[in-house]
Amino acid sequence: MNQLDLAGRIAVITGGARGIGYAVAERMLRSGAGVAIWDLDAQALAQAGEALSKLGPVSTHSVELTEEGAVQQAVDDTLARHGGRIDILVNNAGITGGNGTTWELDPQTWRRVIEVNLVAPFLTCRAIVPHMLRQGYGRIVNIASIAGKEGNPNASHYSASKAGLIGLTKSLGKELATKGVMVNAVTPAAAKTAIFDSMTQAHIDFMLSKIPMGRFLQVDEAASLIGWLASEDCAFSTGAVFDLSGGRASY
Repeated sequence: MNQLDLAGRIAVITGGARGIGYAVAERMLRSGAGVAIWDLDAQALAQAGEALSKLGPVSTHSVELTEEGAVQQAVDDTLARHGGRIDILVNNAGITGGNGTTWELDPQTWRRVIEVNLVAPFLTCRAIVPHMLRQGYGRIVNIASIAGKEGNPNASHYSASKAGLIGLTKSLGKELATKGVMVNAVTPAAAKTAIFDSMTQAHIDFMLSKIPMGRFLQVDEAASLIGWLASEDCAFSTGAVFDLSGGRASY
């Protein structure tokens, strides 16, 4: 594992209690950062906090990310626990909402996926960016998906939410380009995590068939790229989209 220089940085990782988010938290702690994990699952949050605290300073926060007041409270609590700084934001929390054709999907499910995958990152950015601006430094990494570039069949809600997150990344990156705050996105192909539990086997097989490398993404591979994008070394890339698709992406 290559060593990243995140010494003294404070990172907020949404959905950090498991999967890619947990791997990112672990990688950042091993690289010298302090970490605040924001997640809705209180049990998974407690388990992650206990395990990760052996590596460095960790705080855990149970947050409904789609609620503006809850996000602001989490910001206030994180600042209080970590010396008044937030240097890094990784918008990782997301849901798939199951699979189905567009005309068969329940409207409430469709809206919930958009709320969690797109509105929540807007709310976290809106709450945290002012602190980064005061510091004159920040790194934001949005975890989108190859589905946001290509549009997966039977996942229009998920694909649309991730396409929107790519658009948010590009807009915010341009707005902050001269402010010392870099904003980038990654577009992973599927990683075999708990998110698979809400997908049909047919959809999982479809995703695997599209990956030229013939395997799913490993969470540690995702953490490596996300960690670099969250570091000072990422100094001239903003509003950009970085591929993590095992060769699937065509652009």
